Amino acid sequence: MVHNIDFHASTGALGGGALTKVAPGQQVVLRFKADRPGTYVYHCAPGGTMIPYHVVSGMYGAIMILPKDGLKDNKGHLVTYDRAYYVGEQGWYIPKDKNGKYKRYPNAVASMNDTLKVMKKLTPTHITYNGKKGALTGKNAMKAKVGETILFIHSQANEDSRIHLIGGHGDNVWTGGSFNNTPTVDRETWSVLGGEAVAATYTFKQPGIYAYVNHNLIEAIILGAAAHVSVEGEWNNDLMEQVQAPTKIE
Repeated sequence: MVHNIDFHASTGALGGGALTKVAPGQQVVLRFKADRPGTYVYHCAPGGTMIPYHVVSGMYGAIMILPKDGLKDNKGHLVTYDRAYYVGEQGWYIPKDKNGKYKRYPNAVASMNDTLKVMKKLTPTHITYNGKKGALTGKNAMKAKVGETILFIHSQANEDSRIHLIGGHGDNVWTGGSFNNTPTVDRETWSVLGGEAVAATYTFKQPGIYAYVNHNLIEAIILGAAAHVSVEGEWNNDLMEQVQAPTKIE
């Protein structure tokens, strides 16, 4: 198949897509000026139905362009972070056979017609973070320590999403991913539209396992749009404390 890359961060020639088309066995080099700081999606876009088909096959990612003078909060103060994590949310459209079992194919070409039929329903059968089930849960959870500030970069190339860190917040959220814009603060949930990457920071105050989810909870719990953050440190009863253990109601 022919492939290319459309960089949402770039200007001109279909985001580089018109200048990066390659057939099997070919290579091409592109240079573009990153003149707009922020987080941006890039994806394969060879034309026609191949554009959504390649995107729902996982052919996309994100690029971050930091401002020369650093990230700033809503008051113009410098924002620093200890770790950064990229979360690529991906909707999959997997065909079923006549018995209701998910089908397997020898290659992407063989599955295309069946997959396009599922895609037209606009409802993913599965959702993953970073390409596969469990990529950011359990032993693969994102790591942090109490007192550390984490920068989360979350991208969605096709569907809309809404991100919630259970037990935490978005201290700074750059809506739409633009670092030229003033971030909103103290967010409980923030949107990531299809075709954009959004950046957010949070400073962890309590230890434990935090669920990082798409707060369409059907998509998070049933379809798989969930990740974990494993945080080490000392518990602070001033922030949360169980004042009475469960007891039988008389």
